[in-house]
Amino acid sequence: MSFSTMLNRLHGQPDSYDKKAKYRFGRTLGAGTYGIVREAEGPDGRVAIKIILKKIVRGNERMVLDELDMLQRLNHPHIVKFVDWFESRDKYYIVTELATGGELFDRICQQGKFTEKDGSQTIKQVLDAVNYLHRNNVVHRDLKPENLLYLTKDADSDLVLADFGIAKTLGTKDEVLKTMAGSFGYAAPEVMLKQGHGKPVDMWSLGIITYTLLCGYPPFRSENLQDLIDECSACRVVFHERYWKDVSADAKDFILKLLQSKPEDRWTSERALAHPWLSGLSASDHNLLPEIRAYLTRARLRRGIEMVKLANRIEALKMQEEDPENSDMPKDATGSAAATASASAAAASAAVPAPGDDGSGGNGSGEGGEGGKRTLSKTIKGAIFREVVLAKVREMKEKEETLKVTEEASKTA
Repeated sequence: MSFSTMLNRLHGQPDSYDKKAKYRFGRTLGAGTYGIVREAEGPDGRVAIKIILKKIVRGNERMVLDELDMLQRLNHPHIVKFVDWFESRDKYYIVTELATGGELFDRICQQGKFTEKDGSQTIKQVLDAVNYLHRNNVVHRDLKPENLLYLTKDADSDLVLADFGIAKTLGTKDEVLKTMAGSFGYAAPEVMLKQGHGKPVDMWSLGIITYTLLCGYPPFRSENLQDLIDECSACRVVFHERYWKDVSADAKDFILKLLQSKPEDRWTSERALAHPWLSGLSASDHNLLPEIRAYLTRARLRRGIEMVKLANRIEALKMQEEDPENSDMPKDATGSAAATASASAAAASAAVPAPGDDGSGGNGSGEGGEGGKRTLSKTIKGAIFREVVLAKVREMKEKEETLKVTEEASKTA
């Protein structure tokens, strides 16, 4: 038994905790309800490490074990690969392949041209991964552009599906899931209505992604949850002439086969893979880049406010840590969130630092600039300001509408 193992046991650490010494932690990639995801340098290169606080999942440890079991069983070229796992006395660590090639839309915008034909082959890669999951009775439940990443920066890099945090393995092929899952704008109607759901929710999300990829805006655009539920349930998919006149009929048909309000009417992954649009033969050479760039500009406005939410989540998680002496949380939550947002925005000017030592539990956070501080980029500052203004405008409009309804009610009375 090594001295470090003996020392770890003395401090109440599990045997697998020894593995942590193999990794040099870097920047924060994201944060959620249960923990954060950080980049790290490992024995075989860079990896992503999901850090889950045991305190937050206490009584629901099965969720973590199910995710571990699922990731270890999955093996597909378009799905991020499992690498390792270990635990400390207060955290679980799940190590996966790190996709370094960037998010789908960011990567597209770096190209000189992206045609409908390119779009059909991109969606085919995603559908290949989804079909593999469904054949193995797994529902991803959070398909969205942010979870579609290029593995490397190479021009011919594979696109991989990431983030299996809310994915579920079904006990039977007809099992129905009841919990709310998914992201606003991509969740299927049955999820929002809490009617029970299964594999068809992934097909709905893929329909939303395909529509957005081909025109630069989503098919359903309500910002209020109830309005969005109504819009998705009615399921009136409109192909506006200005943006869709050069897009093939096959592309529109593919989308309509997936965007069906009733899950039983949606095409399955296996059936969708046989759709003629995915052959690329009928897809046009119409360049989609201007529309996608316009979409990304709007998305960057949202990233500013997401940065504030991310910083708040990190601060909340830091307060939940039971072993602060071996902290895995970045010291400067705001600086860390700014670095994350800057790295994900293609136009952001802030450089992403290499992993470095900050004295945080012996692992560098790599998120501070000189003196451990980072100035927010102009992109992020501007995005936050615009989001705050827009939120204020929406709030004033809601107050005006409420006042109007109240006045009309008083007159009626």
